[in-house]
Amino acid sequence: MNVAVLVFDSVTKLPPEANGAVVVGGSHAAVYAAHLSAKAGIRAAIHHDAGIGLEEAGVGGLAYAETLGMAMAALATASCRIGDGRDQVERGVVSRANAQAAACGIVAGMACREAAERLKRATWPHRPPAGKDEGRHIVDGIVCIDSATLLLPEDRDRIVATGSHGALNSGHATAPTRPRLIFFNDAGPGIDRGGVLGLDVLDGEGVPGVAVAALSARIGDGRSTLQDGTISHINKAAHRLGARIGGSALALARAVTEKSV
Repeated sequence: MNVAVLVFDSVTKLPPEANGAVVVGGSHAAVYAAHLSAKAGIRAAIHHDAGIGLEEAGVGGLAYAETLGMAMAALATASCRIGDGRDQVERGVVSRANAQAAACGIVAGMACREAAERLKRATWPHRPPAGKDEGRHIVDGIVCIDSATLLLPEDRDRIVATGSHGALNSGHATAPTRPRLIFFNDAGPGIDRGGVLGLDVLDGEGVPGVAVAALSARIGDGRSTLQDGTISHINKAAHRLGARIGGSALALARAVTEKSV
C-alpha cells in the first residue's frame, strides 16, 4: 500500500499532503491536537503523551479520535522529546493506543517507526470532526489560549496562559510576540527536559516564561494552566518577575497584573 509517513514537529498547521497519510507529530495527544490531525484528514496519528498528566489529558485525544474512527497512538515522554517529530521517529516508544490503532497491531512498548509502518493499514477515510471553538478566552484580563498558535500580535505585553507544551518550537513561535509573561504545560517534562526547553529560548529574548506541572493542569487547556497550574519550571526573566517553583500560576499572574497597573 503506497501510504506516506510524514513527520512534523507540530500538527497545528498540517499541509494538504497530510490528507490520507500516517502522521508522526510532535504535538501532545490531547483533544485539541487530535482534532487538528483529524481535521487535516490524516489516516492515522502518532503524537506525544506529554507525561499523560492531570486527568490523563495528555492522551485524551485517543478516545476522541476513536469516536471518529481514526487510529491514534501516543509516545512515552520518557522516550522522546515533545515538539520534535524526528526524535519521536528515532527514539519514541508507544505508551498508549486507541482501538483502531490496536487493530493494526500497535501495542505499548513498540518503537514509533514500526508503529508508523503498521498504521499504514488503518481504515481511511474516517468521519470528519465537528467544528471546535477557537480555544481563546479572557479570564480576569489574562489571555488563556488552548494552543500557543492562537497567540495574536495584540497579545504583546499581555499575560498569556497557554495549553501548549513548552518545547523548543513553542519558545521560538511565541518569542516574537513578546508577552509580558507566558505560561506553558511542562509535558512531563520528559527526556532531555524536552517539555521546557522553550523557556531557555524565551530567556534569550528577555521574555518571562513559566511551565506548570503536567500533573497539576490539563495540557491543551489554557484556562486549566492558569487556574489549576502549579509552577514547575521558570526562566531567569520570570524569576525577576517573582515566579517561584511550587507557586500558583494564578497567584503569579495576578501579582504581575497588579504591578503593571
